[in-house]
Amino acid sequence: MWSYEKKLQYPVNIKNPNPKLAQMIISQYGGPDGELGASLRYLSQRYAMPYAELKGILTDIGSESP
Repeated sequence: MWSYEKKLQYPVNIKNPNPKLAQMIISQYGGPDGELGASLRYLSQRYAMPYAELKGILTDIGSESP
């Protein structure tokens, strides 16, 4: 059994917000060349892989990227 608590591991105090920096960081995760796109490409390529060993490697890479 487990319980879910929606709280941050470390407190975050933003003193000077920087929207341009925030936009750049978000684009690195979700943009066309971002981490999320790369992870999804690895996971989708695993379905066409004929070898089970390589299929497992693609799964590991795709699930550990983000």
